[in-house]
Amino acid sequence: MNDSDGNANHYLYAVFLAVISAILFGAAVPASKFLLSSLNTFTLAGLLYLGAAMGTAPFAFKKTNRVFPWQMNRQNQFCLIGAIIFGGILAPVFMLFGLHQASAASVSLWLPLELAATAILGRFIFRDQLGLIGWLGLAGILAAGLLLCVGEASAGIRAGALVAVACLCWGFDNNFTALIDSLSPSQSAFWKGLCAGIFNLSLGFAGQSPALSLIGIAGALAVGMFAYGLSIALYIGASQSLGATRAQMIFAGGPFFGVILSLVFLGEAISAVQMIAAGALFGSLALVFLDKHRHAHFHNQLEHGHSHRHDDIHHNHPHQGIGADTRHTHVHKHEPAKHTHSHLSDLHHRHKH
Repeated sequence: MNDSDGNANHYLYAVFLAVISAILFGAAVPASKFLLSSLNTFTLAGLLYLGAAMGTAPFAFKKTNRVFPWQMNRQNQFCLIGAIIFGGILAPVFMLFGLHQASAASVSLWLPLELAATAILGRFIFRDQLGLIGWLGLAGILAAGLLLCVGEASAGIRAGALVAVACLCWGFDNNFTALIDSLSPSQSAFWKGLCAGIFNLSLGFAGQSPALSLIGIAGALAVGMFAYGLSIALYIGASQSLGATRAQMIFAGGPFFGVILSLVFLGEAISAVQMIAAGALFGSLALVFLDKHRHAHFHNQLEHGHSHRHDDIHHNHPHQGIGADTRHTHVHKHEPAKHTHSHLSDLHHRHKH
């Protein structure tokens, strides 16, 4: 096998990981709809996130450079606490309350509102950037969400509002998580799942009927482990090979897999309104991913630690025995620099423009 064959196989394997991660994530909503018949909202939310912690634990602590929250500086601790409160405690509870009132297919199609919330919060609070094409894509996502509310009749307004609040909370979570430079994504997901899971589970057990189903508990933990924990780990693995944009484009198919799984396993009927909304979402997501942000910008001197490779223009510090395409984590220093290139609002590009 020559190098080109090996690279092609590696690329296809990364695409496979991204597709599996999207399918697993898409399965969370229809599976949660089924589990709500035996578990209350807070119990299910807690078990899902404890399962996510279980699923990410092997990836979060497999390396020697383990970092714990109490070892981080105050800014990173603040961001992690924000991610736990908004993304781990509040968001799943609001989503499950909405799922009580609407079909799993519609709730799946409302989930891209998280992307819109993340982008809007990032623009006005966290100094993110978005171009005209991106704003058109976000407008399409919002329009599709409103269309689904109409399609779900009177309950659709209430359910859509609850899921929208959940997506707003996940938007805060995403922006807080993006600012954490002391933990890997898997480590952030583990601590969020563990802390939020224990909190919501405590509330759930206080209000849960005595006849708690052990099968329901095991099922909820399994859904959390695979649909949230393993899905996140696979997505991270895919993004490290495909790049964040390509991996996210595949992962964005999760809600559409959720619709298919709702049809197959829950026997839900897919309405014409849902099909139109799905088409609008697909086009809107494409616009968001086509959006480019490029301008001359200046980097101040910075010292931090995060997962990185040496095949980009921001990480050119020397190493012994580490290849340019090998991902690793350590504290490193950036010298002041000014340059122009297309970029996202990552750890190195939270500047004003």
